[in-house]
Order: sequence, then structure tokens, then C-alpha cells
Amino acid sequence: MITVSDKAKEKVVKLKQDAQLDDSFRLRASVAGGGCSGLSYNLDFDDEVKPMDQEFEDKGVKVVVDMKSFLYLAGTELDFSDGLNGKGFFFNNPNASRTCGCGDSFSV
Repeated sequence: MITVSDKAKEKVVKLKQDAQLDDSFRLRASVAGGGCSGLSYNLDFDDEVKPMDQEFEDKGVKVVVDMKSFLYLAGTELDFSDGLNGKGFFFNNPNASRTCGCGDSFSV
């Protein structure tokens, strides 16, 4: 499962409202090769659920993940920070053995 913190939920709801997206849009989390640690996180809104996608809902936020990415993201919490040390979404990923300084990439 992928969970969502309260701060991340607030930001996702606001972004959907600002973009005027309806409830058919879900948050799509994925992993791609790249970044300084080897793998990087991606977030986007998507209104399509593919046959092999894993779908979760936490705190009213629907999250979809393709099966390949889910292998890297299982048990991850999506969080959001607006503090002085950085602003944006970040992943608390228990599967990551190493992360880069900015938190945008990781390795397992």
C-alpha cells in the first residue's frame, strides 16, 4: 500500500482544485531510471487506470501505481513539506537503501 500524509492530502486536493480536475483523476506515482542515485520518483494526475495498475486510497486520495513501480514503492508514504529546507512532495520509502540530497532519487 501507499499512504498519504495529511499535508500531502491538503496539497493534492488544492492542486486538483486549481487545475479543475474532477474525481476521475487520480494521483499517479511512478519510478523511472535516472537521477543521481539511479531511480527517480514521478507524480502526475491521470484519469486512466490500466489493467495491471495497483490502486490505493488513503485519506480520500486515490493513488495509482504501475506494477513495476509498485515493486519499489510498496509501503511508501507520500508527504509534503513547505519548510525552509525545501518545498514539495517527498517519498518516505522504506525500500530505498540510499537517497540523494534533494530526495528526488533513490537506489535499492
